[in-house]
Amino acid sequence: MRQKIIHLPRTTKQGIAIAVDIFICILSTWIAFSLRLDTLHFPEGYQWHAYQVAPLFSLPIFLRFGLYRAVFRYTGIAAMVSIAKAVAVYGAAYFTFLVWMGLPGVPRSVGILQPLLMFSMVGGTRAFARLWLSQADGEFNGQRPSRMLIYGAGSAGAQIADVLHRRRQFQVIGFLDDQPEMAGKLINSLKVYPASEVERVIGLFAVTDVLLAVPSASRARRNEIIEQLRKFHVHVSSLPDLSDLAKGRIKVADIHELDIIDLLGREPVAPNLALISRNISEKVVLVTGAGGSIGSELCRQIIAAQPSHLLLLDHNEFSLYSIHQELHKEVVNLGADIQLIPLLGSIKDYDRIEQICRTWRPRTIYHAAAYKHVPLVEHNPAEGIRNNVLGTYNVARAAIVWGVQDFVLVSTDKAVRPTNIMGATKRVAEMILQALASNPAVCLSLEDSQEETCQVQTRFSMVRFGNVLDSSGSVVPLFRQQISAGGPITLTDREVTRYFMTIPEAAQLVIQAAAMAEGGDVFLLEMGEPIKIIDLAYRMVQLSGLTVRDEHYPQGDIEIQVTGLRPGEKLYEELLIGENAKRTAHPRILRAHEEHLRWPELKVHLAQLMTLLEANDVDAIRSLLATLVTGYEPAGEIVDWINNAELQSSESSASLPA
Repeated sequence: MRQKIIHLPRTTKQGIAIAVDIFICILSTWIAFSLRLDTLHFPEGYQWHAYQVAPLFSLPIFLRFGLYRAVFRYTGIAAMVSIAKAVAVYGAAYFTFLVWMGLPGVPRSVGILQPLLMFSMVGGTRAFARLWLSQADGEFNGQRPSRMLIYGAGSAGAQIADVLHRRRQFQVIGFLDDQPEMAGKLINSLKVYPASEVERVIGLFAVTDVLLAVPSASRARRNEIIEQLRKFHVHVSSLPDLSDLAKGRIKVADIHELDIIDLLGREPVAPNLALISRNISEKVVLVTGAGGSIGSELCRQIIAAQPSHLLLLDHNEFSLYSIHQELHKEVVNLGADIQLIPLLGSIKDYDRIEQICRTWRPRTIYHAAAYKHVPLVEHNPAEGIRNNVLGTYNVARAAIVWGVQDFVLVSTDKAVRPTNIMGATKRVAEMILQALASNPAVCLSLEDSQEETCQVQTRFSMVRFGNVLDSSGSVVPLFRQQISAGGPITLTDREVTRYFMTIPEAAQLVIQAAAMAEGGDVFLLEMGEPIKIIDLAYRMVQLSGLTVRDEHYPQGDIEIQVTGLRPGEKLYEELLIGENAKRTAHPRILRAHEEHLRWPELKVHLAQLMTLLEANDVDAIRSLLATLVTGYEPAGEIVDWINNAELQSSESSASLPA
C-alpha cells in the first residue's frame, strides 16, 4: 500500500493533499463552532459563509508557501515552520474577514479557534504521513531497517544516534556503556544498557549492527570489545578517533568499517618526532614509487615533517597525479612552504634518475619503487629483475654521484631465504646497497670498458618488513570485496601465515629507522606475532555480522575456498637471515648486519645478470640468483610467459613433418 502511494504520479499526490486540506478546513470550522456554541453544530443561514471562505482563503496561501511541493515522508522541522507561517497568514485573513463582515450567527472567536485547530490538524496529517510513508523505505525489496546498538553513551554516541534517527537509515535500539552509573538512563528517549548485558540485549531486540562510538577508548579496550562482539554475528562498524571527530559535527558518513588496526588487534607505537624530522625537515627529499601504497604513505608522513622540496617519482601517470593532488591540498591546509614536484620516470632509466639528482640535489632518498606482486614477477622475471635490481642500482649510483646523504631502501621479509623471483630480487637489491656501503671508493660502472670511480659518502640503509594491511594486492581489500559479493573467500592454503602491519605504521617506522642509520644497516620492523590468513578471514566475516560456511556450520553465509599456493608463494615468511639482530632506541626497530659480497665481486655478477636478461634465459637467471642469494630455492617450475610460449612454439615446430 505504501509503495503504491509513493509511486503515484506527482499531480495525483498533490490532488490528494489538497482534498485532505479542504476536508480539514471544513472539519476544523465545524469543531470551532461546536466548541464556541457548546453543542454539536449544524450550520444555517450566514454561518455557511464561514465554511465556504475557509478553503477559498487557505488553498492559495498554502500554495504560495509551497506546502504541496514537499515530499511528505521526508518532511521535518522546516516543513512544520512553513505550515505555521501559512496558517498564521491564513488565520489573520480569516479573522479579519469574519470581523469585517459581521455575519449574523458567526461568533468572532471562531476566527481564532478555527486556525488553531486547522494548524494542529494539518501539521498532524503531515507528521502521520511522514511516519507512515517513511517505513516504505525499509520495506523496499523486502528489507527492513537494520537494528543498531550504539556502544558508548557519550557525546559522540548521542550525536550519531540523533543523526541516525533523523535519517532513518537504522533503527537505533539503545546504547551500551561500560560505566555502571549510566545504566537505565535515557538519552533522546533511548535506554542505556550496561555493557555486561550485551548478549541479552542483542538477543532480546534481534540486533543486527553494533556501532562503536568510543573514540576515547584505548586500543586495548577496543580490541576487547571487538572480541566480545565477534561471537554474536552482528555487523560491527566504528566512528573515527578523537582527532577526526574534532574536525566537526558527526555525520552518517563518518560511520565506517572497522579500522585495519582493529583487525590486526595490536597496539601501534607512537612515532618519535625527532627521528621523523631528522632526515626530512627543511631538506630536499625524493620518493621513488611515490604513487604506490607505501610510497604514497611515506609522502604523507614526509609532508607532516615539512621538507623544503618533495620530489615525487613514479612511472604510473594516474598514480602520480592522484598523490600530487592529495598532497597539494594537504600543503595548502598546513599553510606550509613546501615545493611539490611530480616527476614521471622509471628507475630503469638511469639518465632520467641522474637528471633529477643533478637538478635538485636531494638530501634523502626513500626508494619504494618495486614490483612486489609475487606471482606476476614470477611470470615476468626479466622485468622484475630490471626494475627491482637494476632500478635500485640506478638510483643508488645517482645518489653516490650527486652526494645524497641518506638512501633508504624499502625491502620485504620475502627477501629472506626466498622461494620466488620477487624475494630474490629484493635481496640482491639489499646486497647492492650493503656492498656499496662497505667500500669507501667504488667503480660504479658495470661495464669493463668504462671507469666511474666515486667516493661513497651516502649512508645506505634498508628496512625489511612483512605485509602491510590494506595495501594494493593485500588480502584485506580482496576479502572485503568477496564478503560484500556474498563469497566465496579464496585462500591459497589454510596454513599460510604472514606478518602484518598497517601502512601508516610501516611508513613511520621506515622513516625512523633510516634516521638511525650508520651505513649498510638492515633494519627489521618488529611486527608482533605472525597471523594465519584463515584466522583473519574468519575475523572479517564475523565482524561483518555473517558466519563462515564450513563442515561444522553448513548453513553459514560465506564459504572459504582453498585454491592452492601460487607460483613462488611460501607458507611462512621470515625477517632475519642470521641470528644477530640487535635492539635500537626504538622498541619496534631491530638492526642486523648480514653477510654479503664485496662490490668488485658483486658487480661482475650484476653484469652477467644484465647479459642474461637480454637473452631472457630464465633458467640461467634462476641459477645465478641461487648463487648470489643465500637460501634461494625456487618453489616450482619456470612459469615465465615468454619463455614457456617460445618453448611450446619450438616443440610444435619440431613435431611438424619435414
